[in-house]
Amino acid sequence: MANLFRLLLIAAITVSTLVACSLWEERKPLLNKSLENTPLPSVPNVNPKTIDPENLPDAPYLQSPRQVVIKMLEMAKVKPNDVVYDLGSGDGRIVITAAQKFGAKAIGIEIDPELIRESDRSTKAALNETPQIRNQIKFIKQDLFKADLRDATVVTLYLSEKANLRVRSELLPKLKSGVRIVSYQYDLGDLPATRTEKIKVGDQEHMIYLWILD
Repeated sequence: MANLFRLLLIAAITVSTLVACSLWEERKPLLNKSLENTPLPSVPNVNPKTIDPENLPDAPYLQSPRQVVIKMLEMAKVKPNDVVYDLGSGDGRIVITAAQKFGAKAIGIEIDPELIRESDRSTKAALNETPQIRNQIKFIKQDLFKADLRDATVVTLYLSEKANLRVRSELLPKLKSGVRIVSYQYDLGDLPATRTEKIKVGDQEHMIYLWILD
């Protein structure tokens, strides 16, 4: 009797399974057709005119090798009485080095808030080693082309070719005579450099340009 019951139970399960499979096969074309007719979610178009240009950097962030930073400041003959502005200051290494190693007052102009935060973290670490430079370092979140450079004696650049040309046309006329401008990698168009140097770091050569304004 028990064996008969088990056989009946197995048969019932088999029949219900076959019925379920048959129903699924009948519904599958309908499901596929429904999915085919379902439109994909739309992606809103971005109007370039709505992008705030002040949030766009004038050059991608790339770290300058420490040897290059030192050479830039040496070429500009930075002294404790200098005011150094680093335009597009990134993680703040030029600003911190100018204060820490050369004794100058240094200001970094950077538009990216995350890089400003990184600069602040680097400054805290530097102050642990040289607390006396606390009042010599400052970072400003700003479009570099709107920076007030009236008290600058040295300006450092690591931007792009296009940005450097804007610096030449928009900022150089506002700088006072005798200001030293140092640029890593890119020149100022056809403006003759006062001095150029190549520095080798590992297996790569890096070009540095210096101009002294009349």
